[in-house]
Amino acid sequence: MSGPDASPGRVPTSSSRPAAPGAPGPDSPSAGKGLAAGTLGLWGSTVIGLASTAPVYSLVATLGFVVAAVGAQAPIAFIVAFIPMLFIAFAYRELNRAVPDCGTTFTWVTKAFGPRVGWMGGWGVAIAGIVVLANLSQIAGQYTWLMVGDGSLAENVPLVTATGVVFIALMTWISYRGLELGERVQNVLLGVQYVALALFVVVALYKIATGDAPNATPVEWSWFDPTAFTDWSGFVEAVLLALFIYWGWDACLALTEETKDPQRTPGRAAVLSTAILLVTYVGVTVVAMSFAGLGSTGIGLANEANADDVFFALKDPVLGPLSVVLVISVLVSAVSSTQTTILPTARGTLAMAVYGALPARFGRVHPRFRTPSFSTFVMGVVAIVFYVVMTLVSANVLQDSILSLGLAIAFYYGLTGYACVWYFRRELTSSWQAFLFKGLLPLLGALMLTYAFVQSVVDMLAPDYGYTVLLGIGGTFVIGIGSLLLGAVLMVVWSAFAESRPFFRGESLNRDTEVLVPDEPEIYTRSIDGGLA
Repeated sequence: MSGPDASPGRVPTSSSRPAAPGAPGPDSPSAGKGLAAGTLGLWGSTVIGLASTAPVYSLVATLGFVVAAVGAQAPIAFIVAFIPMLFIAFAYRELNRAVPDCGTTFTWVTKAFGPRVGWMGGWGVAIAGIVVLANLSQIAGQYTWLMVGDGSLAENVPLVTATGVVFIALMTWISYRGLELGERVQNVLLGVQYVALALFVVVALYKIATGDAPNATPVEWSWFDPTAFTDWSGFVEAVLLALFIYWGWDACLALTEETKDPQRTPGRAAVLSTAILLVTYVGVTVVAMSFAGLGSTGIGLANEANADDVFFALKDPVLGPLSVVLVISVLVSAVSSTQTTILPTARGTLAMAVYGALPARFGRVHPRFRTPSFSTFVMGVVAIVFYVVMTLVSANVLQDSILSLGLAIAFYYGLTGYACVWYFRRELTSSWQAFLFKGLLPLLGALMLTYAFVQSVVDMLAPDYGYTVLLGIGGTFVIGIGSLLLGAVLMVVWSAFAESRPFFRGESLNRDTEVLVPDEPEIYTRSIDGGLA
């Protein structure tokens, strides 16, 4: 397919596009929204995608709960959860090829379904980022003080909270100072995480082979048998938990305008990130199960006392005097993901402001650092306020906010899958590749996530779900659904302002709008179907 209609939303030239609110004009030294175009390559983009998921911390926070939900089927639960993630990664790849905009879900869903649905998609991305930042900062604070003295300072709530606030502020500053600095920091932090995981796996396997593992358990094929699940609700809970540990790979798509070859590199990085995460999570899970067993006492993975931090229970039996390496890796993982969560969320609100879905000040870009300055600082401040307030209210409320994250993730990932199918609906019969990657797989991924969302909402209504009860029902439900409804209220309020009317009337961003992205060499602005893979 070729011609002017082959790739709707194709990159325009700076001389032909109008300046958007808060964005630089066509004569500014940086095209598009003012971001630093051409900064990231495939490696850097993949690192950002991996770092955003916080591999070590994600395993720490979820492995025990997944085992509690499905027992020996934990490995297959991670594999099943990977399937919708991979399918949605294809949706991101295809949409990014056609519309390489840092607004990602917001921009794509708006083009597919209109401004209000698009606004809610953007809100889903933002609220997920804010909630997870609070938890990441708490983990960073706790693990910092676990390395001091006998570790008792990690139980000092004011000290841990203050330390977490410092980490959010530091990562906000690094994000503000430029993407190149952030990429260099992430290379180091991700390297530390994978060195620690490799050390854990190698030593654990050695001890299993030599008979030094206290609860050595032979690997069984039933661990990978999807028909072996005995409790459907437990299965759905495990899959939703597993969605959380994969979540974050789409950060590399939000940096698309700052990536070399933006129509191909971010999509490739997204698919590559999810594949690496699958191998990481399933591999480490199998080794941990084989080393510690599934007992409900001691270091057994089914021991409820270990559920919220499996690695803390295993660090000494596996690594002995080197156990501090795992503690450091969890700290590094949380800090790393703090920054890589700020990066895409700030760019999402930048894009919303550029097209009038948020006040214009959110679209301000620092002239020297080429970063969304106002959006970055707002993200940091809101995350700090949310973290402090949740901590003051109750540690259990903060825990329930994390459990509710799966709803926001399933919501905006699902919307993206549906948007892909609808946006490319006229192209689905052009080739089998288009039908598969633009239609069938994104649709299946979206349907899976929709089911997980609905089933989780039903389960979360139970008063005994999570750590708190609010309004007579599970606190997790109130926080999860309430945060999405808050977005709907804020959307209605903003739509009453005159500045928002071009967006909500479908004038500033619609299917035919040429998105405000950087100019690129001709090879990247050709029709996708005309030759780019």
